[in-house]
Amino acid sequence: MNTERHLTETELAACLPAARTAPADAGTVVAIVVRPDRERRELPDAGQLTPESGLVGDRWAGHNTRRLPDGSPNPDTQLTLMNTRFLGPVAGVRERWPLAGDNLLVDFDLSEANLPIGQRLKIGDAVLQISAEPHLGCSKFSKRFGVDALKFVNSPEGRQLRLRGVNAQVLQAGQVRIGDRIEKA
Repeated sequence: MNTERHLTETELAACLPAARTAPADAGTVVAIVVRPDRERRELPDAGQLTPESGLVGDRWAGHNTRRLPDGSPNPDTQLTLMNTRFLGPVAGVRERWPLAGDNLLVDFDLSEANLPIGQRLKIGDAVLQISAEPHLGCSKFSKRFGVDALKFVNSPEGRQLRLRGVNAQVLQAGQVRIGDRIEKA
């Protein structure tokens, strides 16, 4: 099987029923992805989340291109979460999941209907808040997963379901681990 085969729009649409079955009230952290530098990924079993750093060791605080007028990193883009029920088929094999670039890969319904802007989430010891800043597919996502995937996640339905994922801000520091429960706070 070619692990880098990009799905067509029809194949992506066929992934929606599974993505829609993600738990809405309580899900699970499936993977943690730290991006210490461009194109580098680390997959620890646990990570520390802080309001100052996001995911400790991740490049967000030092290399974030979305900055506030005072030059500080935008806390609305501090952390990203992506639903593994959609990512799995799009990536092809689990080894390619980290290429999405999201920090927390979760089995959880991230849709706008389930998690409105401002919704708080408890994960492990940490508390997050869903940000207003949309998390959209970009040229890197297109290169890694295909042009059809980029169009699909940025479509009105893809945005409503947040198939590309969602941005969140850390409100309360805490440790998160693979297998931790993620739930609305």
